[in-house]
Amino acid sequence: LAAPAAQAQIITPQASPKSTVMQRVGLTDITIVYSRPGVKARNIFGTVVPFGMRWRTGANATTSIKFSDDVTIEGKKVPAGEYGLYTIPNKTEWLVVLNKNTKLGADVDGFKDDQDVARFTIKPYKLPAKVETFTINFTDLTPATANVALEWEMTGAKFKITADVDSKVMAQIDEKITKAATPAPGDLALAAVYYYDNNKDPKQALAWMEKANAAEPTKFWNLNTEAKIRLKMKDYAGATKAAEASKKAALAATPPNGEYVKMNEELIAEAKKMGK
Repeated sequence: LAAPAAQAQIITPQASPKSTVMQRVGLTDITIVYSRPGVKARNIFGTVVPFGMRWRTGANATTSIKFSDDVTIEGKKVPAGEYGLYTIPNKTEWLVVLNKNTKLGADVDGFKDDQDVARFTIKPYKLPAKVETFTINFTDLTPATANVALEWEMTGAKFKITADVDSKVMAQIDEKITKAATPAPGDLALAAVYYYDNNKDPKQALAWMEKANAAEPTKFWNLNTEAKIRLKMKDYAGATKAAEASKKAALAATPPNGEYVKMNEELIAEAKKMGK
């Protein structure tokens, strides 16, 4: 008799489906992989997730968090790498632990403290609306920081990640501008924008942007940045002149850029008002 043909196992939806969230913070890529249980008419914190007990921060496999570069989390230095994200919730305070072991799953009794990378506490808060399915999000983004928010049922908690941006950007500026025989106009413009955005030496920012605009005089967005730098330096006549050049270039673009026309008109009006 012929053996029965092998059959694939039936695949059904997971009760707590797997999810991956990714975010670039500064120049660092952060990836969180976790499973998302539902409330399902249960009381979660203090019951399903007991207070004072270690939790894998989700369901199924341990929640993992991965950093492409070194970061700082709530004041704690964390090297680049992938870690298990464990929490110990309590009513008024949560302990968050990053541990080298990402394979424990539900076996949190096998946890080893000597594999910890960082520990810190955060304060839980009440959510304005019920979150049925456990959710991890990146919130409150800035050029160098982001919060990781944990939300389930009526409870939220979040921690802040800070990426090392400035030293990396400054190293690039040193290589591509300071040490370069002939810096590219695009690099000069980007360096000037970085200095302007981060309140660094405005004279240096202006010098770089002037060189960039002399080489590429039709780039209205860079001319607008020159106007903003001059305005910040209280060079109102220079700011007006650069904004007028930016407006003219924006009108001459194909198609014309009405957004920059408006931005420049507003800057010119501000410069005239401040220069009185």
